[in-house]
Amino acid sequence: MRRRKIAVAAGCCLAFLLGTLLNVLFIPGSEHPPPPPPPPRDGAPPSPPSPPPEPPEEEEEAAAAAALARQLRERYEEVLRYRQHRGAAAAGGRRALRPRERRLMDLAPPRSSAEQPRPGAPRSRAAAAGQPRGRASGELSLEPPLLGCRDIRDVSGVQYLGSGYTKAVYKAVLNRSLAVALKAVDFGGHDVAHCVRQFSALGDCYRLAAYKIVKEMILLQRLRHANVLQLYGYCYQDSNDIPDTLTTITELGSPLEMIQLLQTSWEDRFRICLSLVRLLHYLAHSPLGSVTLLDFRPRQFVIVDGELKVTDLDDASIEESSCTSNSDCFMEFPARNFTLPCSVEGRCQNMNEKRNLYNAYRFFFTYLLPHSAPSSLRPLLDKIVNATGELHWGIDETAAQLERVLNLYKSGEYLQNTTRIPKAEYRRVPEAFIPDENYRCWPSYHHKGCLLSVFDISEAIEICDSYSQCKAFVLTNQTTWTGRQLVFFKTASNHILPDPDKITYVKVTDS
Repeated sequence: MRRRKIAVAAGCCLAFLLGTLLNVLFIPGSEHPPPPPPPPRDGAPPSPPSPPPEPPEEEEEAAAAAALARQLRERYEEVLRYRQHRGAAAAGGRRALRPRERRLMDLAPPRSSAEQPRPGAPRSRAAAAGQPRGRASGELSLEPPLLGCRDIRDVSGVQYLGSGYTKAVYKAVLNRSLAVALKAVDFGGHDVAHCVRQFSALGDCYRLAAYKIVKEMILLQRLRHANVLQLYGYCYQDSNDIPDTLTTITELGSPLEMIQLLQTSWEDRFRICLSLVRLLHYLAHSPLGSVTLLDFRPRQFVIVDGELKVTDLDDASIEESSCTSNSDCFMEFPARNFTLPCSVEGRCQNMNEKRNLYNAYRFFFTYLLPHSAPSSLRPLLDKIVNATGELHWGIDETAAQLERVLNLYKSGEYLQNTTRIPKAEYRRVPEAFIPDENYRCWPSYHHKGCLLSVFDISEAIEICDSYSQCKAFVLTNQTTWTGRQLVFFKTASNHILPDPDKITYVKVTDS
């Protein structure tokens, strides 16, 4: 009995000891701590803990902001290159800016302490990505504008003319007398809309597009030529919740309509081609170097008083293509390709000039030069068209040949090799004209009659003899841009009225 009691007591003691041991080994927090990191070698500080990975959305936003900032900087630096491309005299004689002058494209000037954003205030994507603000406030300034904001506050007759990828153009009348063109960034245009869809940053997308307008303004001011549109001024004003939106004020021209041009006289069509060649000759030898029009289409030009003028220069370039061999100097067009020589300086020879010239050939010369030209001038005109179409000539030779055509036409020398024997006799009636008796001919300066230009009376007689319905013609006191006289050709002379400024010739016999 006693032994049984001793055995039970021993068992209880053993169970208590086992339970205590198990509790000590397996209670929470009793795990062994991880071993300490090895000491740094050579006294280097320990590596900081890795930051938690950014969510994918934040990474995409950061990448988009960096891409937009890069585009802004590239556009800004392009504008700077054109602004700083000055001759030594201009650089040495730079004038001081007057305080009231607005500094172009200083769209984000350095802020004073009172204007600094509050902590936590939102920033634009470009600013968040490190785009510099307030760079070189005077670097992009232009000369004082002739017209500014106060001149366009009370405009009248505002009319939308059209828009492209970047700009919208409006017609307006200043002071009820001067018709001008107003250009501004088109918020609904391709450039801004595409940028906003991609980056969701309207303010920075506006700045990106506005740089193109500033580049165009600089080129319009630097390239002073009769066939470059005149820049009258500019204005900064708040619009669409964006401060300092830019509007340029330029000379107003008529859109170039090729279908209408084909219906005009050869003399007017020749004037368009001559204007274009004079412009391209100037661009090839401009103060900025050789300038090429990368977006060369008829819509980039307007007509002002019969002269062709380039109006859209935001896609112009002075960059000459670099090369290591002739194969690098490849120019591709829809109907033809060309390979130009690579110079020893590593530049494609005259690529900017040749690109302009071939575009002039394919958009203008083939349609406007040969058709309905005087017969004695057609061989020379065909030679010009063929030589430019094959790029056998440069702009210097092309310009010289077109000037030769002009001299032949103005002087009447083109008539010397033609047989000019009248087929009929004409009676001269001074100080008289025929008000009606019109017939239509093509091309004519008058849409309801046959109004043509002539060098002299002999040419007028020759023209009348060539039309079976022509029975008379009236010399007017009006002349064309070449100094040639305008003449109305008539079907009869039944009703002649006095007019001191006109002379009538009536056909009296037919051959």
